[in-house]
Amino acid sequence: MSTTKVITGKVRFSYVNIFKSRAFQAGQDAKYSVCLLIPKEDKATIKKIKAAIDAAVQDGISSKWGGKKPVSYAHPLLRDGDTDPTKGGDSNYAGCWFLNAKANADHRPQIVDQSCNPCMDRDEVYSGCYANVKVSIYAYNNPKGGKGISAGLVAIQKTKDGPRLGGDTGLDGFEPLPPEVEDMLG
Repeated sequence: MSTTKVITGKVRFSYVNIFKSRAFQAGQDAKYSVCLLIPKEDKATIKKIKAAIDAAVQDGISSKWGGKKPVSYAHPLLRDGDTDPTKGGDSNYAGCWFLNAKANADHRPQIVDQSCNPCMDRDEVYSGCYANVKVSIYAYNNPKGGKGISAGLVAIQKTKDGPRLGGDTGLDGFEPLPPEVEDMLG
């Protein structure tokens, strides 16, 4: 595997958008995306990601950035869930590093279950479940978006269920009604 490709250890998903590509703002290209919550104690995954970032930076210096590393990036790839200001103290991100991985609309990520069987059920892979993920780390130079390092979403292997993030499933709080109440409502 290339030095810029990484298969993570078990990560948790947030903001899952992997079954249908979508644009997040008017005028943007549609993409598949997911935020990976990586436990800080998973030092092996963090080490692999940082090594892939270093390799992508070297590639960016030679092929994208005119021989020089940018002083800063438009959007840092790997961020600290305990301190990142965009998370506003979100407890789901506590104790985690996180990164956003995306794929263009014409490169839908492969999604499989624990046995590597295709997983096509949208209810099976959701914000809150756990997975191993293959990402491709790369350098970019976008006239509108600046210079930086990003993660391409390649493939997903769901490993286990977890409590859903984002809360309400729509039916939370309902209970079956006794027959006499159902008759009065009908």
